Amino acid sequence: MYQKIKGTEDLFGQEMKYWYWIEERGRKLSLLYGFTEIRTPIFEETKLFVRSVGQDTDIVQKEMYTFDDKGGRSITLRPEGTAPVVRAFVENGLIASGFPQKYFYVGPMFRYERPQSGRQRQFHQFGAEIFGSPSPLADVEMIAFVDRFLREIGLVDFEIHINTLGDPEDRLNYKEALKKYYAPHLEHLCDDCKVRYEKNILRLLDCKVDVEYAKGAPKLVDYIGENAKKHYEESKKFLDGLGIKYVEDPRLVRGLDYYNRTVFEVHHHKLGAMSAIAGGGRYDNLIKEIGGKEVPALGFAAGIERLVLAIKAENVHVDDIVTNEVYIAHFGGDDVKVEAMKLAQQLRREGIAVNLEIMERSFSAQLKNASRTGAKLCVIIGENELEKDIVLVKNMETGEQFEFEKNFVVSGIKDMIEDMK
Repeated sequence: MYQKIKGTEDLFGQEMKYWYWIEERGRKLSLLYGFTEIRTPIFEETKLFVRSVGQDTDIVQKEMYTFDDKGGRSITLRPEGTAPVVRAFVENGLIASGFPQKYFYVGPMFRYERPQSGRQRQFHQFGAEIFGSPSPLADVEMIAFVDRFLREIGLVDFEIHINTLGDPEDRLNYKEALKKYYAPHLEHLCDDCKVRYEKNILRLLDCKVDVEYAKGAPKLVDYIGENAKKHYEESKKFLDGLGIKYVEDPRLVRGLDYYNRTVFEVHHHKLGAMSAIAGGGRYDNLIKEIGGKEVPALGFAAGIERLVLAIKAENVHVDDIVTNEVYIAHFGGDDVKVEAMKLAQQLRREGIAVNLEIMERSFSAQLKNASRTGAKLCVIIGENELEKDIVLVKNMETGEQFEFEKNFVVSGIKDMIEDMK
């Protein structure tokens, strides 16, 4: 028997209601905020991610699914969504369409990590990007969008963390300060941090092992230049003006090389160590870095698997998937079967979910199946009903049975369903 690959999940049944809930609300809200959907391939040239995400990041060093295709090209399954969207923006000449440009996406990403609750090797993200604005208003617009999105899906027990990474020259100065600070402690650091010390020292600040050393490290805010500091202060002022609560987190650096200035993460209080459910920030140099013009930009992504866990942890009411409001049971010849099929199509055109008997079971077995599948109403059509031009409708909750003339059965069923809500 074949089994799914480690780090992947099969999604089906009522579990899908959480995914519909998140995706439908995300799409609807995106349109309200002026975002349009963009869909990019799930694989790209490997060098796109090496260039954008960063050669020395954990993603590139350890986690990418990379392979040579039949043409000998190095291909990588996308580990994150921003780089492909930026590539599409540059390649398709979207810069000519004016600014700002706002896009959202939903889809699978791939990272070779140790599978954990809410973190699989194939995982899914809902994300958005804004191209063209250097203003702190854009930062606040994005954070406000994320805050509203999380509330739209029913979450309240979360906390937004923000920080500024400054400009590239600020980060260089800060990295030098971190090198000096960590140098005397190097032999005591975990193995991963010993590597990060040489290749990606900012990641030492969010190490889950060497937490005590991170607490005493220099703070990035002390190395931020005046322009970046002003940008950050204005962002906070606008967030305060909107009444959006946040926590300043000086150790927040994010894991990707392309970020600058404002960065943010959202943590859910009930998810333990894997509490980050969304994050993002500004990446003003990325578009130029991968071959486009200098265009300021920012974005965010939320992990759908973790959002599902958060929704369940908060006991958010999520509507069930309705596939069977009416069950049509029939017994008789081909004329009866045709009548049953025609009625099913009529009801479906009215937006009513119908389960038509297609197994040709006995009448008693059909009634049992109508009950088992949770139908609200069971329509009964037999030779006798066909001759009289009537249809019987049984209320599965009360057991009451009603007789409708064929021409009035659709409106009658609609009224009955409405009364049962």
